[in-house]
Parts: sequence; structure tokens; C-alpha cells
Amino acid sequence: MSPSVKKLAPAVVILVGSLALGGCATKGFVREQVAVVSQRVDALEQQLQATDATAKQALTEAQAASGQAQNNGQRLDQLTGRVDGIEQRMQAQQKRPRN
Repeated sequence: MSPSVKKLAPAVVILVGSLALGGCATKGFVREQVAVVSQRVDALEQQLQATDATAKQALTEAQAASGQAQNNGQRLDQLTGRVDGIEQRMQAQQKRPRN
């Protein structure tokens, strides 16, 4: 090795070591950061559960409304038939001559 490389070698080792050690986080720092993220995740989970409950309730109500609409449609069909029958009888009576 040349004399200039021998002088630079310790400096390079110190520089590389300081860069490597400078990136390490302490356990306390990691715990703090994880605690903040964990709190946010917990809050989001609670919001998700509330949203899920609301969506399930809305689905139940929509299904009930759909069933009621089908029942109303069937009743309307039945009443339409009855009204048609009444109209036909009225027309038949109007066509008959009165004495």
C-alpha cells in the first residue's frame, strides 16, 4: 500500500462506521414511532367497524324495503285486475238499453 492510502484508511473506516451507526434507531425511538402508528391503526379499525355496522344495517333495511315493494307490486296487480273487472261490468251495463 502507498503511504497516502495508509493515512486515508483510518479516516475511511471512521467515516463508514459513523454512517453505519448513525442510521441505527434506539429501541425507545422505535417504540414511540410504533405506538403512534398503532394508535392510528386502532382508531381506523374502530371507524371501520362503525362503518361496517352502518352498512350492514342499511343493507338489512334495503332488503326489507325491497320485500315490501314486491308485496306492494303484487297487491297493485291484484287491484288492477279487480278495477278492470269493474270497468268491464260498467261498460256492459251502459251498453244495455234501459226500459
